Amino acid sequence: MGTAAAGQPVTVGHPGPPTGAGVDAGVDAVVVAFGAADLLDECLRVLGPGIPVTVVDNSSDPEVREVVGRHRGGYIDPGSNRGFAAGVNIGLAHRPGTGDVLLLNPDASITPDAVAELSQLLHSSDDLACVAPAQVDPDTGEAARVDWPFPTPAQAWLDALGLGRRLRRPTFLIGSILLIRAEALVDVGRFDEHFFLYAEETDWQRRAHELGWGTRLCPEVVATHVGAGTGGDRSEREIHFHASNERYVRKHDGPVGWAIFRAGVMAGAAVRALVLPGERGREAAARFRLYLHGPLRSEAERSGAERSGADRSGADRSGA
Repeated sequence: MGTAAAGQPVTVGHPGPPTGAGVDAGVDAVVVAFGAADLLDECLRVLGPGIPVTVVDNSSDPEVREVVGRHRGGYIDPGSNRGFAAGVNIGLAHRPGTGDVLLLNPDASITPDAVAELSQLLHSSDDLACVAPAQVDPDTGEAARVDWPFPTPAQAWLDALGLGRRLRRPTFLIGSILLIRAEALVDVGRFDEHFFLYAEETDWQRRAHELGWGTRLCPEVVATHVGAGTGGDRSEREIHFHASNERYVRKHDGPVGWAIFRAGVMAGAAVRALVLPGERGREAAARFRLYLHGPLRSEAERSGAERSGADRSGADRSGA
């Protein structure tokens, strides 16, 4: 079956019924993939056959499709890369059930028993929208930070003053492994597709928080996450990350809030660039320059340059 036209997903295969021991039959898994078929293979192997899984392949990669078919998952090719949030929404629309949803990165792994534990913890309180496990690097065992304070203008200045970790503020959970309650999905709605990459889970949980829902990190449940396993170029990821921060702050705090947030980030970055040695100081200086120019502007310029390069390449290949 060929690649779909944009906006016309092709679905290949269907998730089978839950059969694994210790699995909550009310959970469907949604994975948004972009290449890295080997990582996806490990992700689906660890998850096992007991949880129906729908994989949205933003890369339209035949190797990804082959891996999903081998694990008897549902495969969707959207026909183009519309971003992570759009991929999640496609997966939600095509999942076989209507229960809770496990969002799972292809570079993350969680066992069925761990999913069952998360499900029990999610339903231990009526006001929880989502829960997440502790996450460690599978090679080094190093723990990753899973809960973070919501980005706000005040938080940017607290971080600049070195007070960010000392004051307790409402937090969100990173979306690499996230179990979302079905009722919260109905109440909060789908993911905002203006977020191409990064901050989409932050935005969804901010909206949930404003409606009275809570989140919980479950450190007693442990999973693995490679981190940026499918992310490509680091400098490109940095631009996307901070552009998504700008998009998020502008959405929730307006242009004045963004101006305050931007000034806070630049103040903190300037100080760190002066006092931190080596690579950390250079990274802070680069962040200062990025915010001085504007993350969204930098993202747009980079995307325009890539499109222009692709157009020139196509013309060269055609002999024009």
